[in-house]
Amino acid sequence: MLAACALSTAACAAEAVRPPSAIGTDAPVIVPGSPGAPARTATPGERVGRTPQPTVAADVRFAEAMIPHHRQALEMTSLVEERTTTDVVRRVARAITAAQTPEIRAMTSWLAGLGRPAPAGHDHTAAGTGSGYGMATEEELNALRAARGDAFDRLFLRLMTRHHEGAVTMAEEELAGGRDHRMRLLAKDVYAGQSIEIARMRAAMESLPPA
Repeated sequence: MLAACALSTAACAAEAVRPPSAIGTDAPVIVPGSPGAPARTATPGERVGRTPQPTVAADVRFAEAMIPHHRQALEMTSLVEERTTTDVVRRVARAITAAQTPEIRAMTSWLAGLGRPAPAGHDHTAAGTGSGYGMATEEELNALRAARGDAFDRLFLRLMTRHHEGAVTMAEEELAGGRDHRMRLLAKDVYAGQSIEIARMRAAMESLPPA
C-alpha cells in the first residue's frame, strides 16, 4: 500500500512539472494572401512568419540619397541656436536633429553591411539624384548663414519645409519600389515624422511677424 502511494505521489509530481502541451495544434493555420489575393491554409510542417525580402536597387538608392539629404538638414539646424530667439524654431531644429542623427547612423550601418560606403557630404549628385528633393543650394545656405532674427526664422522655415517635402517624396518612392524591411520601416518613419514637422513649420511661419 505504501509503495503504491509512493508511486502515485511520484507520478503526480512528474505530472505537475511536465510542461503543458500545445493547445490547438490540430487547428488549421490561415496564411493571409498578398493584397487582392485570398488567404490559404498552411500545409503541415510549413514555417509561417515573415519571409525576409531581398534588397533591391530602390533600397540602396533610398539610403544613399537620404544620408546626404539628412546631413544638409543637420547643417541647417546647427545654425539655429546662434541666429534665432524664437522658441518654436529652436524646438523644430532640436526635433529634426534628434530624429535624423540616429537615422543617418542606421542607414550608414545598413550600407556597410552591403559593403557600400556612405556618400560623403551632402551632395546629392554623389548618389545620382541630382539636386532635387528640396535640397538647398549653396547660395541659399550662404543666405541662411548670414541671416539673423526674424529674417533667419523665415528663411530657415521656408528652406526646411521644402527640404522635408523632398524627404517625404523620397520615402514615398522607397515604399513604392523598395523591398528591404529595415529601409521600408525607416521610410515610414521619415514619411510620418517629417509630415508632422511640415505642419508645425507652416504654423510657425504663420506666427512670425510679417517681413
